[in-house]
Amino acid sequence: MSDETIVHLLRHGEVENPAGIIYGRLPGYHLSANGRAMASAAADFFAGRPVAALFCSPLERAQETARPVAERLGLDIVTDDRLVESWNHFEGMKFGVGDGSLRRPVHWLYLINPFRPSWGEPYRTVTARMFAMMETARAAAGGQEAVCVSHQLPIWVTRRMAESKRLWHNPASRECALGSVTSFTYSGDRLTGVYYTVPARGQVTQGDAAQ
Repeated sequence: MSDETIVHLLRHGEVENPAGIIYGRLPGYHLSANGRAMASAAADFFAGRPVAALFCSPLERAQETARPVAERLGLDIVTDDRLVESWNHFEGMKFGVGDGSLRRPVHWLYLINPFRPSWGEPYRTVTARMFAMMETARAAAGGQEAVCVSHQLPIWVTRRMAESKRLWHNPASRECALGSVTSFTYSGDRLTGVYYTVPARGQVTQGDAAQ
C-alpha cells in the first residue's frame, strides 16, 4: 500500500438563487443547471483515480454535487456534519446597503470584529472540525484518495490553516471557485502539499504545505 494519501475538498456547484440570498444552512437551495454541469465535471475529474471514500455535507447542494461522483465511482455517500457550511448571522438575508441587511443599524454590530469573525462561526472552530474530518477521510482512504464535499468558507480557511496563513481574509480574494477541488497530500500522517484545481476549466495551482 502506498504511503501517500490524498484528501480532496470539493466545493459544491452553482446554486439556483435568483434573489441573491445568503442561504447558509437553510434548506431548499438546490443546484442550478450550471451547478449540475459542475458536479458532472467533478465526477469526470475523479473517474479513474483511486478514490476509496466519499464524504459529504448534509446540505442539499452538497449532496447533489456528490451524487454524480458517487455514481461514477460506485461509492456510497457518507454524510458528515463536520463538512457543513459555517453558520452566519446574515443567513436568509441579502447582504449590503439599499435593499440589503445593512440598511438596518441593528445588524452593524455583527461587523465589528472581522478577525473572529463577529458575524458567524469562528474561523478556528471551522478549521478544527474540518481538520478532524480530513483525518477521518485520510484514515478511510489509507494510501488512496478520499473526497469530501463541502462549502467555500470551510474549504478556504482550512487551506489557509494548512499553509500557515492568517485565517481572517477578504472574502473576495478566496481561491475556491464553485465546483473546484482543493487537494491535501499526506505522506503517512504528515501534510506535504496543497493543490487547487477547477475541473471545468482544468486549472491547477500548487502551494507548499507548512506542516
